[in-house]
Amino acid sequence: ICNMGAEIGATTSTFGYDEAMERYLRATDRAEIADLANGIKEHLTGDDEVYANPEQYFDQVIEIDLSTLSPHVNGPFTPDLATPVAEMREKAVANDWPTKVEWGLIGSCTNSSYEDLSRAASIAQQAVDKGLKPKAEFGINPGSEQVRYTVERDGILDVFEKLGTTIFTNACGPCIGQWARAGADKQEKNTIVHSFNRNFAKRADGNPNTHAFVTSPEMVAAIAISGDLGFNPITDTLINDKGEQVKLNPPVGDELPSKGFDVEDPGFQAPAADGSSVQINVAEDSKRLQLLAGFAPWDGKNITGARLLIKAQGKCTTDHISMAGPWLRFRGHLDNIADNTLIGAVNAFNGETDKVKSQLTGEYGPVPATQRAYKAAGIPTIVVGDHNYGEGSSREHAAMQPRHLGVRAVLVKSFARIHETNLKKQGMLALTFANESDYDKILEDDTFDFVDLENFAPGKPLTIVAKHADGSEDLISTNHTYNDSQIDWFKAGSALNLIKKQNNA
Repeated sequence: ICNMGAEIGATTSTFGYDEAMERYLRATDRAEIADLANGIKEHLTGDDEVYANPEQYFDQVIEIDLSTLSPHVNGPFTPDLATPVAEMREKAVANDWPTKVEWGLIGSCTNSSYEDLSRAASIAQQAVDKGLKPKAEFGINPGSEQVRYTVERDGILDVFEKLGTTIFTNACGPCIGQWARAGADKQEKNTIVHSFNRNFAKRADGNPNTHAFVTSPEMVAAIAISGDLGFNPITDTLINDKGEQVKLNPPVGDELPSKGFDVEDPGFQAPAADGSSVQINVAEDSKRLQLLAGFAPWDGKNITGARLLIKAQGKCTTDHISMAGPWLRFRGHLDNIADNTLIGAVNAFNGETDKVKSQLTGEYGPVPATQRAYKAAGIPTIVVGDHNYGEGSSREHAAMQPRHLGVRAVLVKSFARIHETNLKKQGMLALTFANESDYDKILEDDTFDFVDLENFAPGKPLTIVAKHADGSEDLISTNHTYNDSQIDWFKAGSALNLIKKQNNA
């Protein structure tokens, strides 16, 4: 999915059927899929009455006049803080954002299609032709090996290399901190711009003071050449190597390669036709790899005596729950990577990260160590969160790690959709407050008893008794979105457990 998104770029239709997707599928030797979609395309788009009166069918209707739309730059520290490029300089000064840009980065799984890179290359070619040299470091991550091979064949990478651009491998790379950025350990305040889809604090390089801004590939190229966050390529000029003022023209690019896509080695290795005899040998002392063990199935009883691990305040993304960067060297070892679990979440009771109170000792300590102590004592725990909990990358470790450490339920005001599904897959309870104000009733020394989990069913709320240290109690009504199949995942301990059970039946 990531590679498909990277190759086709941002061409999603509002109501469903997408002719650009059809062109892409045919260009990548998947005409049979396009033909099947064409056979039912009337079902892949909105009905006539939806187009005629969309406000009757959607919670919100947003109309955008593309003729008046100008480039935007989003950030820092969140992808939903949008600023028109013409207003960026003033806004940066007002908020004390560094305007000197250290790095411009294009690629990863998002905004790194053939069209994306060709449009950015048209800006890079102008810089070459007009005697401009980038004032910021410049890096490219092609979206897939197919994209990388094709843009190299068509000379697009040559254009970037003439500017001294660093060509990273076609992988996540700097988007999740997988690059050796010189000086990041100094944690100096600085600005980078990129076309990645996430820009949370510490994500790109581990530096909490890196102000990362998201924009289109062609805007990244223009800003990297200028080295200035406030640069507006629509109106501003640059000084070339002859001392002349020059202006960049609007970008151009090709949706698909005229010669078609090509690749020598796509990197796919087909699984064995019969895997029953395949053995996976992992050294017992390996720090990087660990064979997964199935999670315990539900015992059919109400969860009682659960303790509060952390009440997270404000934004709690998958980066806060399971940080990337250097931690990814442990992504094949669940127990080791679990040592970063929720270390970025802000504790609502003290405003600090990775510092929670243990109800076993009364002392404050790191979240993972506190949770490991609960697990060792056989005590279930609950995580409480704010709005849009689990926003960000769809990394399954953000659900697997709490599950591995013994967290049984996550209770929040609202979920990011993919993370909610990931929690379900791992056999956890993903619940939302029926009344958001009940979030404020959760206290630091609370214990929790489920009242009606034994009757877990689709559409039926679950009730939790929050028992406070002073002896008082609050009944917390919670909602969920589990269907019958997902409840079966919970009962089995995880979706994988259920699949294995069904396959062995």
